[in-house]
Amino acid sequence: MTFDIFIAATDAEIQACFPVFSELRPHLKQEQFLAQVRRQRLQSYQILAVRQQGAVKSVAGFRFAEFLAWGKILYIDDLATRSGETAQGFASALLDWLIAHAKAHDCRGVHLDSGHQRFTAHRLYLNKGFQLSSHHFSLILNI
Repeated sequence: MTFDIFIAATDAEIQACFPVFSELRPHLKQEQFLAQVRRQRLQSYQILAVRQQGAVKSVAGFRFAEFLAWGKILYIDDLATRSGETAQGFASALLDWLIAHAKAHDCRGVHLDSGHQRFTAHRLYLNKGFQLSSHHFSLILNI
């Protein structure tokens, strides 16, 4: 079955992505989602999505960034596929698109962080040529 890949640009397209994002990020609230995405767009954040038969099946939030350590990269903030829709090639197709997009924009690499328990996702990343290259540390501030 065919599907299409698109950048979610309109309010309706962004909102249609919320159910998939909420599975990966359950703290998100639908009534705040659009405003959050619009704020992040000021930092080059975009949503790439897979649509099949009118329904969003998989999403990737990404942005361009530049670091002293890596130079210009495409950073994938979020990558998720709707429950019950995995193993159909949606996330793989998104990664292929993102890698080509990074090359087209003269990026030196594609980076992402992934939860240590997401073994199926790790298998996909490794099959795409990603390397497990660091540990990510975070400190949550209660402000």
